[in-house]
Amino acid sequence: MDLNYVKSLIKKIFLTDSPTGYSQNIDNIILEELKNIGYNATITNKGNIKLFIEGRDTSKTVATSAHVDTLGLMVRSINSNGTLNVTNVGGPSIPTLDGEYCKIVTRDNKVYSGTILCKEASVHVYDDAKSAQRNLDNMIVRIDERVNTCDDVLKLGIQNGDYICYDPKTVLTESGFLKSRFIDDKGSVIGILGVLKEMKDKNIKPHYNTYVYFVNQEEVGHGAATVDKQISEFVTVDMGCVGKDLAGNEYAVSICAKDSGGPYSYDLTTRLINIAKNKNLNYTVDIFPFYGSDIGAAWRAGVDCKGALIGQGVHASHGMERTHMDGILNTMELLYSYLVD
Repeated sequence: MDLNYVKSLIKKIFLTDSPTGYSQNIDNIILEELKNIGYNATITNKGNIKLFIEGRDTSKTVATSAHVDTLGLMVRSINSNGTLNVTNVGGPSIPTLDGEYCKIVTRDNKVYSGTILCKEASVHVYDDAKSAQRNLDNMIVRIDERVNTCDDVLKLGIQNGDYICYDPKTVLTESGFLKSRFIDDKGSVIGILGVLKEMKDKNIKPHYNTYVYFVNQEEVGHGAATVDKQISEFVTVDMGCVGKDLAGNEYAVSICAKDSGGPYSYDLTTRLINIAKNKNLNYTVDIFPFYGSDIGAAWRAGVDCKGALIGQGVHASHGMERTHMDGILNTMELLYSYLVD
């Protein structure tokens, strides 16, 4: 696998804002990247990228996916002092947002900088500055403009429903750790692109007809609801969980046997475990207690397929996340073997 290629994608993918529903910029980057590799993909009405690759055996159709959408915020309302109240997009860990820099993107594509803060931000003013609840009702955005009233904000073109995109703070260390927000699931996006490049570099087709989806709106539960109905197997690539009594770690590919929606397909999950074992990959099998994936969205939409979930282990999910390039590499190797062998 060309890890240098995967690393070259990190800043490009991670620094392009793509909270759920606001995917056009990241879609254009991925479409261009696919074109550079040698693939022609399309965008569906829903905003998902769809790529079809004819297999060496056309008797069956399989699929894989990663989601390009991330967590974010929206303007809920404008306060009389010119600050913004917020609502969540997806399920960010709200306490970790206190003090984060952000951008407010208006409907006419103006962009303003700001900072997400607790209302009781100053220890010199508020006796509960350290203990106040960091929740949605107690968080505001301070805009970096001369605004003192609601009208001042409206004159900037900012209104309710505008997106608030916060800084991912992406870093790849010399020791191979990827530290960033939104490794869920941009770590999988760059991994799938790496697998597709490997297939093109080796001039090899997948074993079966294959759909590859880069979906939007996974973080709100319905990203893969419109995948093609004729697929018989669907292996989605999403983050693996790390912590508590779970087996997953940042250096391995996690194979999920069950999440909050129930068990994944027994036969397909077992096959992936056997592939990982036979390829001597660093892998774990795990239960994800508070989790849903694109497989669940496809199943609820009536897609009659076997479904499985794999992904690199990610620490501190929905907060300041971290994984290791080894985890991404093991995930890529497992996906490549599933698609090609």
